[in-house]
Amino acid sequence: MTVIDNQVVVNRPVAEVYGFLADCNNHQQLMPEEAYNWSSTRDTASFAIKNMAKLSIKVNNRNENSEVVFGPSEKVPFDVTLRWRVEPQGDHATLASLVVEAELNMMMKMLAAKPLQKLVDAQVGKLKEILEK
Repeated sequence: MTVIDNQVVVNRPVAEVYGFLADCNNHQQLMPEEAYNWSSTRDTASFAIKNMAKLSIKVNNRNENSEVVFGPSEKVPFDVTLRWRVEPQGDHATLASLVVEAELNMMMKMLAAKPLQKLVDAQVGKLKEILEK
């Protein structure tokens, strides 16, 4: 199992951060410039990333003010889970963590680990930037 993660403290209450992350429509704002052909509902998102395949994800589980778990909504070459976790840091701050868990063979890991880490880093950075405006 390959685990790729990053976290950030967002100066907003946990309910606000969770509310943003629980709606797939908001995730377009977290995507890097290389993402295009975005389509979403509250529970699903479909998009492509330059030099990568088209991706379709869905919400598998929501634990209010705690966690949102996403998985593929179409067949993919390897099992993958995206997990946003939020933890209160006092009344007005939240620790937000994005964890990607993927079943990658050695070859896929060599190809995918760096772009996945870049995606995770970009998303946590943009979350802080957007919510602290």
